Amino acid sequence: MKDITPKDEIYWLNIYQKAVELANAYGFGFMETPVLEEAVLFTRSIGKDTDVVEKEMYVFEDRDGTKVALRPEWTAGAARAYVTHGMQTWPQPVKVWNYGPVFRHDRPQAGRYRQFHQFGCETIGHRHPCLDAELILVGYNFLKDLGISANVQINSIGNAEDRQNYTIELVGYLRSKRSYLCEQCKKRINKNPLRVLDCKEEHCVEVISESPQIIDWLSEDSKNYFMKVLECLDELGIPYILKSTLVRGLDYYSDTVFEYYEDAVEERSQNALGGGGRYDFLIEQLGGVPTPSAGFAMGLERIISILRSKEGNKNILEKEWSRIFFAQLGEQANYRTLKLIEDLRLEGIVVRHNLAKSSLKGQMELADKFGATHTLILGQKEVHDGTVIIRDMDSGNQEIVDQNKLVLEVKKLMKNIIKIRK
Repeated sequence: MKDITPKDEIYWLNIYQKAVELANAYGFGFMETPVLEEAVLFTRSIGKDTDVVEKEMYVFEDRDGTKVALRPEWTAGAARAYVTHGMQTWPQPVKVWNYGPVFRHDRPQAGRYRQFHQFGCETIGHRHPCLDAELILVGYNFLKDLGISANVQINSIGNAEDRQNYTIELVGYLRSKRSYLCEQCKKRINKNPLRVLDCKEEHCVEVISESPQIIDWLSEDSKNYFMKVLECLDELGIPYILKSTLVRGLDYYSDTVFEYYEDAVEERSQNALGGGGRYDFLIEQLGGVPTPSAGFAMGLERIISILRSKEGNKNILEKEWSRIFFAQLGEQANYRTLKLIEDLRLEGIVVRHNLAKSSLKGQMELADKFGATHTLILGQKEVHDGTVIIRDMDSGNQEIVDQNKLVLEVKKLMKNIIKIRK
């Protein structure tokens, strides 16, 4: 578990803003499902033999004796809501996006938390290769808009019959290599053999590299569908890597599956930034009519970790925010400052200040700590003259402007800052 403090604000609010803008631009409507759901929803949808359900889900009984769970992911809840609210009668496909915390009792390590946040999109009600490609594009552009260069790893796991036939072949192969596998993968052979393909242990990776490939077991329908998805991605110019061992960790997936990775970073040294795929049979499993669907989710803590590590991305984030500080000296200046700050706020300009401080030196030190590019200074003389001093925090240069023109002058400053950083 991890707190989010005001020091992280610039990252979280910028990411949220990007998510809202992007989802709206692609026609997705906001949906929020409860943090608490009946546990059976996830065991039925995700799969009782998956790591999420077996080891990671927070499950407990409420006072009525009902088994409930903290949501470990968004898709199952979205599918349940689609059935609950009769969305099959809405114009199809229903396109929704979600944003918020999910919970998994995972082993604490770099980039993994037991409460973490996701941004995701779901397209429910239609099956078409272009819809898969559009979802992949939305996730790709989300990362791109944040200044992260990413690649898409993609595969097809076919339909249920394809996977059943492939699994028989895979189990036979894994049993012949059992002595080379880690203890966890040895247990997975009989319970959930596809999960072995996700293992990052060195010896397991070597075994997996020689394993049968699911692409050879796809039906003609699944194979043709997958080729059309790739053609759509080619048309969109999205870079992708075919990864024959990519299967994802949840049982509801079928056909197209994909993940996002940062470019120029060795895959084995990082976790996926996000991923998704088709889940054409999930809603039927939950009591609805057969409803083809697809979706993805992005892990926001991992994305923020990358943004923190890149100075260039820090500048991209900062250009979205005003780095203006307002310093004042004296009681009359204090009152007037409050009014001028409100004028700036009404124009969408964020201004930092501390009206409780009376020392100019102390306020300038505070401006430095906030990373202000410019400080507005209002003393008793400026109150009398109807002016404000604007100080450039880098050069120390100052200019005096009329209070009535302050909003206009600050807007000019902000435009110049963005131009310089571009």
